[in-house]
Amino acid sequence: YPPWPGKIVSPPKDLKKPRGKKCFFVKFFGTEDHAWIKVEQLKPYHPHKEEMIKINKGKRFQQAVDAVEEYLKKAKGKDQVRIFTNLCSCFYLVSLENIKDDPHFHHFLLSQSEKHFLVILIIVYCLEKDTGSTSIQAADSTAINGSITPTDKRIGFLGLGLMGSGVVSNLLKMGHVVTVWNRTAEKCDLFIQEGARLGRTPAEVVSMCDITFSCVSDPKAARDLVLGPSGVLQGIRPGKCYVEMSTVDPETTIELAQVITSRGGRFLEAPVSGSQQLSNDGMLVIVAAGDRSVYEDCSSCFQAMGKTSFFIGEAGNAARMMLILNMVQGSFMATIAEGLTLAQATGQSQQTFLDILCQGQMASTFVDQKCQNILQGNFKPDYYLKHIQKDLRLAISMGDSVNHPTPMAAAANEVYKRAKALDQSDNDMSAVYRAYIH
Repeated sequence: YPPWPGKIVSPPKDLKKPRGKKCFFVKFFGTEDHAWIKVEQLKPYHPHKEEMIKINKGKRFQQAVDAVEEYLKKAKGKDQVRIFTNLCSCFYLVSLENIKDDPHFHHFLLSQSEKHFLVILIIVYCLEKDTGSTSIQAADSTAINGSITPTDKRIGFLGLGLMGSGVVSNLLKMGHVVTVWNRTAEKCDLFIQEGARLGRTPAEVVSMCDITFSCVSDPKAARDLVLGPSGVLQGIRPGKCYVEMSTVDPETTIELAQVITSRGGRFLEAPVSGSQQLSNDGMLVIVAAGDRSVYEDCSSCFQAMGKTSFFIGEAGNAARMMLILNMVQGSFMATIAEGLTLAQATGQSQQTFLDILCQGQMASTFVDQKCQNILQGNFKPDYYLKHIQKDLRLAISMGDSVNHPTPMAAAANEVYKRAKALDQSDNDMSAVYRAYIH
């Protein structure tokens, strides 16, 4: 049961450090597991403890904190090097008390007043297990980490909606050079004031930038952006990178990948799991597939906008994975709304229902926030209802294409369609609640 201890040791002579990474080598006690951890992901423990507790409110995280505090009491004055980790929350404690040989650590320790550090959302290079085509890259969240080294590549961004706006803001905060475009040009003004450059068309943005991201509402918008007048395709030249962050069906992704690469461009899909608030906080989860070298080139961008990124192989895989994730989330939200309204219909307190729910196994920030918003009648969009319904529809279609039943998603989709008929499209997904009370 986490947290588990480990020790920083010298790596075997035949084992090379990850190229271009300043890392230390960790051996976990009682197992054969070991890992590399990047130096820049160390944070002073005490200044960041409260911040991390606010972000990670789960019971397991608090147990990890308690264990760390207990360790610090016992380890006082001892010359030890240990790590504590809660895999569920990516929570690590490192005691760096005996690192003398590595100049990277010597320099790091000279600049710190404490000997204990958090490793926040770390990148672990697994050396024992073959993970196939999947890799996990750390992306220290903007809310916590202000030390990202931005790429020197010129970044373009197309689409400043709920998700795109937060992403661009964090890219700028972390020092990236960003050129923006939006169909409604007025949305660009705020970012121009923050230091962004303005592109007049998608084609112009692509021609001006090395890597161009897009984040739009649906497959039609994604195709129009690339294939339409003054679209992305007109600006693509050999070596230009295009990163599709919209949640679309795999067929659209594969089509866009083909047309981009046919012009000598490089393509990556990187849809995100999260919400407007998580986008603003730099805490998105990025799921990428396509050109692995583009994924690597986007490293500092992904660190600025998210907490973790995954690379899962060829183009189309990320679209499939994101539709499955959103299908589960949309179905779950509809079930929560159904439970709240059933509680009311049977004379039970909705607040008590929520209190009990949040003390059980399904407790999460998502459940707590969505239910509180419902009880307060606050349906300000954090993730548009129309978009989660679109994702459910695409997931059901994807299931049909492989003859796989999706009855739960189909039922949830009908409830969201009813909510749309009640003019809830531009409200938050939690407004599906209103489908049950009208």
